[in-house]
Amino acid sequence: MGFGTAMVTIVAIIMVARVLRAKYEAEGRGRRNFLPERDTSTLEREVSVLKERIAVLERLATEDNTAAQLDREIAKLRDRT
Repeated sequence: MGFGTAMVTIVAIIMVARVLRAKYEAEGRGRRNFLPERDTSTLEREVSVLKERIAVLERLATEDNTAAQLDREIAKLRDRT
């Protein structure tokens, strides 16, 4: 087998593998979420809590607050956890 034939064979194998992978993923048999449902819901809750905290921090950063007000708001955030 010559170099050219080997390259064509390798490219053909790669193309067939990509087509099959796309087919399996489209049918829902591709990669799955390997986290148990319990872990997924826990992570979703944690993300929502973090989003709330980020929203508060963004508000604090953009508002004109005194140092005492900022301290109180940060203390409230610490108490939530």
